[in-house]
Amino acid sequence: MIVLTMARLLRKFEAPARGVLCRSCFSESRRYVTDAKVHGTGFLTERVWDAVIVGGGHNGLTAAAYLARAGLQVAVLERRHVLGGAAVTEEIVPGFKFSRASYLQSLLRPGIIQELDLTRHGLKLLPRNPSSFTPTVDGRFLLMGPDSKLNEAEISKFSKHDAAAYPKYEHMLEKFCSVMDPLLDTVPPEAAMGGTSLAGRMADGWSKSKVLGSLLKRSSKLKQHEITSFMELLLAPASKVLNNWFESDVLKATLATDAVIGAMASVHTPGSGYVLLHHVMGETNGSRGIWSYVQGGMGAVSTAIAKAASEAGATLATNVEANQFLMDSESRVGKEIAGVILVDGSEVRAKQVLSNATPAVTFLKLMPESVLDEEFLTSVKSIDYKSGTTKINIAVDRLPMFRACSRTDNTAGPEHCGTIHLGADCMDEIDIAYREALLGRASSRPLIEMTIPSVLDETIAPPGCLCKDMF
Repeated sequence: MIVLTMARLLRKFEAPARGVLCRSCFSESRRYVTDAKVHGTGFLTERVWDAVIVGGGHNGLTAAAYLARAGLQVAVLERRHVLGGAAVTEEIVPGFKFSRASYLQSLLRPGIIQELDLTRHGLKLLPRNPSSFTPTVDGRFLLMGPDSKLNEAEISKFSKHDAAAYPKYEHMLEKFCSVMDPLLDTVPPEAAMGGTSLAGRMADGWSKSKVLGSLLKRSSKLKQHEITSFMELLLAPASKVLNNWFESDVLKATLATDAVIGAMASVHTPGSGYVLLHHVMGETNGSRGIWSYVQGGMGAVSTAIAKAASEAGATLATNVEANQFLMDSESRVGKEIAGVILVDGSEVRAKQVLSNATPAVTFLKLMPESVLDEEFLTSVKSIDYKSGTTKINIAVDRLPMFRACSRTDNTAGPEHCGTIHLGADCMDEIDIAYREALLGRASSRPLIEMTIPSVLDETIAPPGCLCKDMF
């Protein structure tokens, strides 16, 4: 295989993925990132690396950390001046630090936080309570969060039935999480490539059977009606799932936002129901389904992982842009990658190459022509990257005051702590906004998620000022 997954690469080198690190070998004063614009690329070209990772996003950095901990010589090549990819913090307005793309944390796997000791490397999570605020056009509002008593009181304002049903809905999602969650830490089975030996095909079949068997074993603990609900959640539209549970429009609209945010999809799109489950599969500090801000912005996640990788011995380089994969002309087993050719023409040689770029960039831009078959390239070209989402980062000197609340003194209240849902009092309004975007028009009533992380994180804005994210 030309580009290997982290798990396969670890197995290839037969080195343990976990180990005990000597803390004294790492100093906070040590520079853990090398800027190639300042130092050149000689430090990358003077050796043959065990693994080179194209792209310094948080996934690439995580791969680098684990591979380096396994004793491999690893280099990360990042095109931009800053590591992190979508998880970066940048001062785009003087004095204000913004999470440029990703803006909340929950789905970072607990095992990674623990094994890479990210807390020691500066990761600090700031749980939000309440976690959401939805003001309606009729002057009312719905607050929700991890407090069950708050949820009951708030939902009761709109529906007694829904207030009673909501804890049962949460319990259902938690139960289904116990079935799906272990899959996120499981090495996925990979399809055998053409020409695989009998032993290879047998190993491939065993890998698939092992994963599916484990899933079936966990699923067998569900009751018959729960299995039906589980399959509906995986395959049905979010609107169908929520209509089966609740009657209040504002509650359904608040929950449905999680099923479509960031996606070019409607609440009526089949499969969107699964995203309701996916949004509660993460955790913060051991609490399931809790989303948090990260102190210092989302770049602090990437920085902590980068420090863990550097401590383990990985080389992290910025301002290094890959132009094309380097093919091994002397390979005896077919077309193999021998490294990366940079835009300046220099060659970074490696035994294995991992890509943290998108499939389109990896296989259509970086891969030389005539290496991959047309059927595969056609499938890559058919990947849909469309999105109806725009993110706006705003620096402000005062909090927004909502008509639904009585607060007027520019002090932070519960409504400012979590995600503020605007533009949809019912699921039909979400669908209308989607259909207008699908037609290439700006939505007449845009669906907006607004967060104000500086309410909980005083490190990202000057005193008396605030940072806002709007989607």
